[in-house]
Amino acid sequence: MADAPTLDGALSRLEAAIGGLEGAVETKIGTDQTVSGLQGQIQRLGEDRSRLAGELDSQKTYSNTLEDANREVSRRLVAAMESIRTVLEDHGG
Repeated sequence: MADAPTLDGALSRLEAAIGGLEGAVETKIGTDQTVSGLQGQIQRLGEDRSRLAGELDSQKTYSNTLEDANREVSRRLVAAMESIRTVLEDHGG
Protein backbone atom coordinates (compact mmCIF):
# COMPACT_ATOMS: atom_id res chain seq x y z
CA MET A 1 0.00 0.00 0.00
CA ALA A 2 2.45 2.58 -1.13
CA ASP A 3 -0.40 4.75 -2.34
CA ALA A 4 -1.91 5.23 1.16
CA PRO A 5 0.82 7.52 2.54
CA THR A 6 0.78 9.53 -0.68
CA LEU A 7 -3.02 9.81 -0.54
CA ASP A 8 -2.93 10.74 3.16
CA GLY A 9 -0.33 13.41 2.47
CA ALA A 10 -2.36 14.77 -0.43
CA LEU A 11 -5.51 14.90 1.70
CA SER A 12 -3.62 16.67 4.47
CA ARG A 13 -2.29 19.24 2.00
CA LEU A 14 -5.77 19.66 0.51
CA GLU A 15 -7.30 20.20 3.97
CA ALA A 16 -4.57 22.72 4.80
CA ALA A 17 -5.17 24.53 1.51
CA ILE A 18 -8.93 24.60 2.12
CA GLY A 19 -8.33 25.89 5.65
CA GLY A 20 -6.06 28.60 4.27
CA LEU A 21 -8.65 29.51 1.64
CA GLU A 22 -11.39 29.72 4.28
CA GLY A 23 -9.17 31.99 6.37
CA ALA A 24 -8.46 34.19 3.37
CA VAL A 25 -12.19 34.42 2.57
CA GLU A 26 -13.00 35.36 6.17
CA THR A 27 -10.27 38.00 6.13
CA LYS A 28 -11.60 39.38 2.82
CA ILE A 29 -15.14 39.52 4.17
CA GLY A 30 -13.92 41.30 7.29
CA THR A 31 -11.94 43.76 5.19
CA ASP A 32 -14.94 44.40 2.94
CA GLN A 33 -17.13 45.06 5.98
CA THR A 34 -14.50 47.42 7.41
CA VAL A 35 -14.22 49.28 4.10
CA SER A 36 -18.00 49.49 3.84
CA GLY A 37 -18.22 50.84 7.39
CA LEU A 38 -15.52 53.40 6.69
CA GLN A 39 -17.27 54.50 3.49
CA GLY A 40 -20.47 54.99 5.49
CA GLN A 41 -18.59 57.06 8.06
CA ILE A 42 -17.00 59.17 5.33
CA GLN A 43 -20.41 59.79 3.79
CA ARG A 44 -21.88 60.82 7.17
CA LEU A 45 -18.90 63.10 7.81
CA GLY A 46 -19.43 64.71 4.41
CA GLU A 47 -23.10 65.27 5.21
CA ASP A 48 -22.19 66.75 8.61
CA ARG A 49 -19.62 69.00 6.96
CA SER A 50 -22.19 70.28 4.47
CA ARG A 51 -24.73 70.91 7.23
CA LEU A 52 -22.16 72.69 9.39
CA ALA A 53 -20.97 74.79 6.45
CA GLY A 54 -24.58 75.88 5.87
CA GLU A 55 -25.02 76.74 9.53
CA LEU A 56 -21.74 78.67 9.53
CA ASP A 57 -22.83 80.69 6.49
CA SER A 58 -26.12 81.44 8.22
CA GLN A 59 -24.35 82.56 11.40
CA LYS A 60 -21.96 84.76 9.40
CA THR A 61 -24.93 86.46 7.76
CA TYR A 62 -26.56 86.95 11.16
CA SER A 63 -23.30 88.33 12.59
CA ASN A 64 -22.99 90.78 9.72
CA THR A 65 -26.58 91.92 10.30
CA LEU A 66 -25.83 92.50 13.99
CA GLU A 67 -22.66 94.45 13.15
CA ASP A 68 -24.60 96.65 10.73
CA ALA A 69 -27.29 97.25 13.35
CA ASN A 70 -24.63 98.04 15.96
CA ARG A 71 -23.02 100.63 13.66
CA GLU A 72 -26.42 102.22 12.98
CA VAL A 73 -27.27 102.39 16.70
CA SER A 74 -23.87 103.93 17.43
CA ARG A 75 -24.36 106.50 14.68
CA ARG A 76 -27.80 107.41 16.01
CA LEU A 77 -26.51 107.67 19.61
CA VAL A 78 -23.74 110.04 18.51
CA ALA A 79 -26.28 112.14 16.58
CA ALA A 80 -28.62 112.22 19.61
CA MET A 81 -25.79 113.22 21.97
CA GLU A 82 -24.76 116.00 19.62
CA SER A 83 -28.36 117.21 19.42
CA ILE A 84 -28.67 117.19 23.22
CA ARG A 85 -25.35 118.99 23.57
CA THR A 86 -26.49 121.65 21.07
CA VAL A 87 -29.80 122.12 22.85
CA LEU A 88 -28.07 122.44 26.22
CA GLU A 89 -25.57 124.97 24.85
CA ASP A 90 -28.35 127.00 23.22
CA HIS A 91 -30.33 127.11 26.46
CA GLY A 92 -27.47 127.85 28.81
CA GLY A 93 -27.08 124.29 30.08
